[in-house]
Amino acid sequence: MTSLTHLTIADALDGLKTKKFSAAELTEAHIKAVEQTDPLLNAYITKTPDIARAQAKAADARYAAGTNGLLDGIPLAIKDLYCTKDVLTTASSHILDGFKPKYESTVTQNLWNAGAVMLGKVGLDEFAMGSSTTTNYYGHIINPWSPFDGKEFTSKLVPGGSSGGSSAAVAARAAMGATGTDTGGSIRQPASFTGISGIKPTYGRCSRWGIIAFASSLDQAGPMARSVKDCALMLQAMAGHDPKDSTSVDMPVPDWVKALSPNVKGKRIGIPKEYRVEGTPAEILALWDKAAAWLKAAGAEIVDVSLPHTKYAVPTYYVLAPAEASSNLARYDGVKFGLRVDNGGSLADMYKATRGAGFGKETRRRILVGTYVLSAGYYDAYYTKALKVRAKIAEDFAKAFEKVDALLTPTAPSTAFVIGTNEDDPVKMYLNDIFTIPASLAGLPCMSVPGGLGSDGLPLGLHIIGKPFDEQTVLDVSMAVEEAAAFNALPKFMAA
Repeated sequence: MTSLTHLTIADALDGLKTKKFSAAELTEAHIKAVEQTDPLLNAYITKTPDIARAQAKAADARYAAGTNGLLDGIPLAIKDLYCTKDVLTTASSHILDGFKPKYESTVTQNLWNAGAVMLGKVGLDEFAMGSSTTTNYYGHIINPWSPFDGKEFTSKLVPGGSSGGSSAAVAARAAMGATGTDTGGSIRQPASFTGISGIKPTYGRCSRWGIIAFASSLDQAGPMARSVKDCALMLQAMAGHDPKDSTSVDMPVPDWVKALSPNVKGKRIGIPKEYRVEGTPAEILALWDKAAAWLKAAGAEIVDVSLPHTKYAVPTYYVLAPAEASSNLARYDGVKFGLRVDNGGSLADMYKATRGAGFGKETRRRILVGTYVLSAGYYDAYYTKALKVRAKIAEDFAKAFEKVDALLTPTAPSTAFVIGTNEDDPVKMYLNDIFTIPASLAGLPCMSVPGGLGSDGLPLGLHIIGKPFDEQTVLDVSMAVEEAAAFNALPKFMAA
């Protein structure tokens, strides 16, 4: 590792502008970091060093000409859910074998327009369905915080999910930042597990066009990086209206970076009582209380609030998200792209063989659940009822935000766990997102920032939820927490 890979995006941009180093040098350092770390972590599915070098060369030319963009020369990892033109895009699924799109997702195009550099595509839970990145067809991704003896990991921890490749790469300094997607917590929970920051913006803030769909009314793109300011920089480049996405909101992108401030004096911060879930480890509740004290000391007012329908959020999500997934994933049939298993039978036999071989166990489970809740006789009992409960959950937040400017909660109910834990009990695995799902159902902006280390020496995240399209307050409160926490711990793996 070189000192260049330990810079934040903000510091790297300062260095590039003052010519302390070039974009080519910064990119080369990160290409080397990918080569060094990936044999242990398995974060990357596809590495693109030649593309990265060409983009860095172009960035240096723009710096020389004084025409540099917001993220010029910054090396990023791209979650392999984003379509990237002529570069393998898999959604970490066997069924997309060989798929190289002839188009670029809107969000990644926005990043390239801002001058960012692509180091490669990183793995995830298959089709973003999971909280551990253990359903990645290309193998388990290892959390850099796993116990390390100097040569290898003595046990292997999950990096969270579904954006586990993104979180692992950023935490291991094998990318300065990464794109994630968040449907029920897939940016925030892996950020918590790996000691980095990640923000899910308001639904509609970033275009979904060119991002492989899981649950279309929930999926949202967002950045993952090592500081709140870095996330603000990335989000500013990623966001914006897109006429190709009917759910993209036509409103200007604020200058979040310019306005960013840790000043929370006079802000009212809500503490939802329903998030004190039975069985939550005492150290997580203690960190939550400590964070509230930090904000109070910084001049914020701490207010108790109630979100009474919170207890229904997880079951509601696991009706709605699989229902949408079963519809979205119907397009994978072996006809036009990806895997095709032709056993010489009928067209229906080919569909069955392709989907059976191409989809992993968890994806098949969710397709089956989703198809069931949408079927005749069950649609009203499950899907329609879940939509009504979702509306109630959103109403709870709306009422709370009449009293407060933001909400503070834990991000996850545990630190990172050993690979294989909860694999035999999907409900236990689903409960990893118990603190993140409610805000997702309401489409709200929310962010995880590192708050400290647990008794096991692993990172714990704190979760800030804001009003619709008020990413600024979410970023500001997150920055206040970040400064108070002063989190600067590194995985033992990084010191080796």
